[in-house]
Amino acid sequence: MPHISLAPEVLTHIGSFPITNTLVVALGITLLLSLFAVILSQRLTFGPGGAVQNAVEFLFEHILAFLDTITEDRHYSRAFLPLVVTIFFFVLASNLVEIVPGLGTIGLIEQHEGETLIVPFLRSSSADLNVTVAVALASVIGVQVLGVAFLGFFAYSKKFFYPPWRQPYVVGTFIGALEGVAELAKIVSFSFRLFGNIFAGEVLLTVVLFLMPYGAPLPFLVLEVFVGLVQAVVFSMLTLVFLKVATAESGH
Repeated sequence: MPHISLAPEVLTHIGSFPITNTLVVALGITLLLSLFAVILSQRLTFGPGGAVQNAVEFLFEHILAFLDTITEDRHYSRAFLPLVVTIFFFVLASNLVEIVPGLGTIGLIEQHEGETLIVPFLRSSSADLNVTVAVALASVIGVQVLGVAFLGFFAYSKKFFYPPWRQPYVVGTFIGALEGVAELAKIVSFSFRLFGNIFAGEVLLTVVLFLMPYGAPLPFLVLEVFVGLVQAVVFSMLTLVFLKVATAESGH
């Protein structure tokens, strides 16, 4: 019987630091995306390139055009592109990796309370709340950094720390405090939304594969691809919207 657990399984330790199966997958995805970016950047030319360069240029031109519909400024779109696209591809890869054959079903056979369980060597990193919280923190911190970069530290801080002796007085201070709470709430909202959807899909696939391993899982695999894509789009687009709001003057 497959093992279903909210917490990731620990494979080994480096000193006192646990190495979990979801951490291995997250590091693997990060390494692959980084290698792809480095290799691609070394092969790019200013003139006409090959099929790969043309495809990448085509993709990013359309991404920038889409970002322009929200930012309404190509300068903002170019500034937001690295963070938004990195989050999108990382979350998408983390979500879709759960449909890789054997990812959650190949592992160690252990006895637990009289039952034989399969503890997987690898699991989708988005099914680990630690990973989704880390991505949410990267998104929220990135929003704050770009907000300060565009508006300056003091102008940006007025959104959160408003002097009570200036109009609208205490109301402005109260609204600033609510803005601070809202930034913290984004971390919880981001992380639990992504974790809940992907963990539920992982459990569903595991149970279906165990009960009906031939044919029946196919519709659920298609559904998981769709859900994984939607969650990546939602995560990255919300980051983009928050960036747009963060770089607007506090009076707007």
